[in-house]
Amino acid sequence: MFSAVFWVLAFWFIVNLVWTIAQLNNRLMSKTFAWINVVAVVIGFWTYYAASNGGGGVAPWFLLINWTNIVLAIFQFYNGYRPHQYKKKS
Repeated sequence: MFSAVFWVLAFWFIVNLVWTIAQLNNRLMSKTFAWINVVAVVIGFWTYYAASNGGGGVAPWFLLINWTNIVLAIFQFYNGYRPHQYKKKS
């Protein structure tokens, strides 16, 4: 189970990162992906710390993906909830 969750999180991270780079100006999707990322991080850390055997050889990579997902989620929250830079002139 540990390895399966790792690969699911790794796939999610790649899809999420590519989408974030491709759609920087889409604020609604940035908010949505940020909240999905929060759920992925919770599941990732829960799985990592619930594994009784330490997870074998993918354990350090599992932690790396979890922490990089946190950094990506912070960026997405900032990008999704930041105020508009330019105000409309009437």
